[in-house]
Amino acid sequence: MQEYQKAYQKDLRIDNEFKNQIKDDPWIHRSEGMRCKTCIWYVPKIPTNPTKPQDYRGLGRCRRHAPTMNGYPVVWCDDWCGDHRIDENKV
Repeated sequence: MQEYQKAYQKDLRIDNEFKNQIKDDPWIHRSEGMRCKTCIWYVPKIPTNPTKPQDYRGLGRCRRHAPTMNGYPVVWCDDWCGDHRIDENKV
């Protein structure tokens, strides 16, 4: 039983050290500003049915690359990718 308690205390100590490292991490929320809604390539979808505009909230298209047979990829405003480029007018 004592071995179990020692192992448990060791796990708690490691867990607390990890939490302190995360708290001090300057990059932790760095990607929050790198979402589709702030990207120069993101084009929001304009609602075609004015009675249900909530259905289109955050929906849009990414125009970073050439369209495929299905058109430009559909993305949500909270998505992200490696091709993000900040648009100063959207920030």
